[in-house]
Amino acid sequence: QVQLVESGGGLVQAGGSLRLSCAASGRTFSRSAMAWFRQPPGKVREFVAGIRWNGGGTYYADSVKGRFTISRENAMNTLYLQMNSLKSEDTAVYYCAKAKLTITTTDSDYDSWGRGTQVTVSS
Repeated sequence: QVQLVESGGGLVQAGGSLRLSCAASGRTFSRSAMAWFRQPPGKVREFVAGIRWNGGGTYYADSVKGRFTISRENAMNTLYLQMNSLKSEDTAVYYCAKAKLTITTTDSDYDSWGRGTQVTVSS
């Protein structure tokens, strides 16, 4: 059981960049697959990116491939999402989550969630 806290959200113009961080408190972070989800206003939560426990595999939604990079620093219990070339469609609340077993695109397969950080991209 871990506690997750996101940070780094804010307001940026289209084409800009942000890096989100997720700080984890707990003893199993380094052995857990992690992911970022997002929820645009008025829409359902969707998978953005995932990373295996050792960083050996990363996975991205088609909508963010080539623009976003997920990474982790296990020694610091921190997950990152580097977001470049931001579009207005990226506006959402972004959540980090810990997978129960492995990375999937289904939010019910994750058992720990942060409270989210707002990312707003202006046109």
